[in-house]
Amino acid sequence: MAPLPVPPPIAPIPAPPPRAPAPAPAAAAAVASTSAAGGGGGGGGEADYEVSDDHRAARERHERAVQELLQRRRAFAMAVPTNDSAVRARLRRLGEPVTLFGEREMERRDRLRALMVRLEADGHLDRLLRAQEEEQGAAGAEEEEEQIQYPFFTEGTQELLKARVDIAQYSLPRAKARIERAKRCHDDPDEDPEAEANLVVKQAEDFVLECSEIGDDRPLTGCSFSRDFSMLATSSWSGMIKVWSMPQVTKIATLKGHTERATDVAFSPVDDCLATASADKTAKLWKTDGSLLLSFDGHLDRLARLAFHPSGGYLATASFDKTWRLWDVSTGKELLLQEGHSRSVYGVSFHPDGSLAASCGLDAYARVWDLRSGRLWGTLMGHVKPVLGVSFSPNGYLVATGSEDNFCRIWDLRTKRMLYSIPAHKSLISHVKFEPQEGYYLATSSYDTKAALWSARDYKPIKSLVAHESKVTSLDISGDGQQIVTVSHDRTIKIWSCRSRAQDNAMELD
Repeated sequence: MAPLPVPPPIAPIPAPPPRAPAPAPAAAAAVASTSAAGGGGGGGGEADYEVSDDHRAARERHERAVQELLQRRRAFAMAVPTNDSAVRARLRRLGEPVTLFGEREMERRDRLRALMVRLEADGHLDRLLRAQEEEQGAAGAEEEEEQIQYPFFTEGTQELLKARVDIAQYSLPRAKARIERAKRCHDDPDEDPEAEANLVVKQAEDFVLECSEIGDDRPLTGCSFSRDFSMLATSSWSGMIKVWSMPQVTKIATLKGHTERATDVAFSPVDDCLATASADKTAKLWKTDGSLLLSFDGHLDRLARLAFHPSGGYLATASFDKTWRLWDVSTGKELLLQEGHSRSVYGVSFHPDGSLAASCGLDAYARVWDLRSGRLWGTLMGHVKPVLGVSFSPNGYLVATGSEDNFCRIWDLRTKRMLYSIPAHKSLISHVKFEPQEGYYLATSSYDTKAALWSARDYKPIKSLVAHESKVTSLDISGDGQQIVTVSHDRTIKIWSCRSRAQDNAMELD
């Protein structure tokens, strides 16, 4: 066999060329920019990259938006006062306008926040720190003042001081006599207050209409018996006050002087003078013959009710200017301007001893005031609508109030609580009054055209006085408790008497 041929030798594999080092990022960006400017793979001349105006404006807007966002974040992180008065104070300390036209509280606070951020960005931190230090110093001074409790009082005149002393000297003996009489009735076995009260209530069931008289051409607003029951005074929307003789109800005088409607009338408890209140913001003191004695000027709004102090030396007037005032009857000077009600004051009444005064108003509250010290004794809260009438009981510790909520409520001054709540009428109660001798019964008048009598023992109804054809605006009870007068918007005066008294008069006539 022939030998096999030897294969040729294999050539060696060539080694790969060495890899060039990677260029730097800046050089790579420059190469990329150059190649992009050169138009790709050609070698047609390289040009520099230029930013357009639109791109530059967009980039500036973006930077401003980022700065505003950062400023807002800093602003919300800063301590800005939430109280509007504190915001105004800081703006004033920073020399900025306290308020702008039409600016509200939140807008003012946002303006302060933006101002503080701007000052911080401009490097005016010293102004912010100085304003904050001043605020802290003012707050510390206010805290020191709050720690010192100053007594609140209104400095009165010497006339008021003299009147308070006079009222105290008048009321203390009367209170002492009243308490001694109550003790004697309680300890004396011959005394039977329960039987006496039942007798008076039984007599009150016999009240009948004795007389009816046209009182004026306009609706009547108030009425009052004289101290000896020989005269009756009425007030009306015509502004005239008429004086009538009793028991015939014959007109003896007409008092003209008010320029607006008369709202109330009251006889003095010590003489035959009478006082009138009017919507012309004045009260006047008259003689029964029609001569004007004094005019009490000072109220800022129309007057409602008025009342004489039991001593006869002082007059109280209630007004829609949210105050009631105490006047000196002898001089006509204003002694006391008493605030306290949040709305108009409608009624006022005096304690039988003369030591306390009660006022009621359209704020649905009745307030009891100590005339000897000037302090508020207490507030009678329970009515849900304006209180139009208030009356003290002769026993010295009960108070009756009548309201637009149709309820008459009885309050005990010893416990400062409400004893009874009487759903007395179907409409608002215009006036309330206790029987003036012992307070054995209570009379109420209402806009439901009725007046009603209630037992002061259990506050059950005694009798309903029905004769008027329109709203009953006021009533009064004679000192012996045997006669009641009511006046109404139907312009009539109606006199109610006990049947036993009418029979006695008839027997005397016979």
